[in-house]
Amino acid sequence: MAENKQIYIVDDHPLMRKGLAMTIDKEMGFEVCGQAESAEKALTEIIDLKPDVAVVDISLPGMNGIELIKNVLHQAPDLKILVVSRHDEELYAERAIRAGAKGYLMKLEAAEVMISAIRQILKGGIYLSDNIGTKLIMKMASGNSAKSDNPLDLLSDRELEVFELTGKGLSTKEIGKKLHISVKTVESHRANIKDKLQVDTANELMRHAVKWVEETAK
Repeated sequence: MAENKQIYIVDDHPLMRKGLAMTIDKEMGFEVCGQAESAEKALTEIIDLKPDVAVVDISLPGMNGIELIKNVLHQAPDLKILVVSRHDEELYAERAIRAGAKGYLMKLEAAEVMISAIRQILKGGIYLSDNIGTKLIMKMASGNSAKSDNPLDLLSDRELEVFELTGKGLSTKEIGKKLHISVKTVESHRANIKDKLQVDTANELMRHAVKWVEETAK
């Protein structure tokens, strides 16, 4: 009898981890071999446990999910990674795939399609929603994968998170709490974002961020 495929879960919300684990463990041929609430813990355990697939969130305390993907694949290049995140795939799917993930899934739809997404990436495929998959293929076909036309592509993954949360109306303190970073670090990220987007004031940055969040939600 074939051995169960080993799945490792990285998410900082205990209830989310529990829900994902229940969904996976119910499925014949799959087994959750470990869980972590932080990228740092996940890095160590994934190297030891050698799972077939890691299910990874983007917002994590300390190192975020995109950084985790890059770091873990450096040490375990054969690992298949599926991102399951509350972040809009319109904003983060391409970054995740560029970092080395094999799929991207919104948490809202995780229960229905996560198992088929895992099966797809285990077979060597890539899992994206039809909408995002089509956009990425069009972008590559037009030779536009460098994406230099969009100033937001200058932002680091963490800076993009801060920018997104700013656009959703969160204060510096609230952003720090949500991302598990200090107020000083949030302010430093905001200063870098202003430089990269060439905006002068906090109000101008806020207007940019709100407009961007509204446009991506359409």
